[in-house]
Amino acid sequence: MKFFTKDELIAALRRLGELADEKSVQLNLCIYGGSALMLAYDRKRVTRDVDAIFYHPSKIQPLIRKVAKEFELPEDWINDEVKQFLGTRESIRELPLELPGIQITVPTAGYLLAMKALACRRALPGYKGDEDDLRFLIRKMEIRTCKEIQGWIDKYYPDDVPSLSDRSFLEQLIREVNA
Repeated sequence: MKFFTKDELIAALRRLGELADEKSVQLNLCIYGGSALMLAYDRKRVTRDVDAIFYHPSKIQPLIRKVAKEFELPEDWINDEVKQFLGTRESIRELPLELPGIQITVPTAGYLLAMKALACRRALPGYKGDEDDLRFLIRKMEIRTCKEIQGWIDKYYPDDVPSLSDRSFLEQLIREVNA
């Protein structure tokens, strides 16, 4: 599985925008997860895919596949599987990236924190889970309590609460970050 850096991701997105521009396709991507943290919040990391919401998949998927072939990426390097995890409310902002043919937005840090806290995926061999991203967001947002995290969850996912084990895990991460 290929991982790519921020510069490689921007190059692939630039190419995707160029192809969209050539085909007169209006391309709007809202990027989530680790890729959003990398692009918008300068999180130092690599990523293997881009979780995004986009419209008109029948027009955009062929362009995504073309970029995948050109850059030797998996065909689903951009996927929309994240749509099943979207909150009832959302808060996004536009990225200050000047790329032809493509407009990129990302969720706010608070929205990403709520999303990651509810998923609370633990690291496994070969899979980093959400731990590092949660640590990053807790540090960035200066979170001191689980109650603060729940406040962000309530804002975007008003009917959800982390499980007891997830709350314990989040409390552990908060202690680590604030130690």
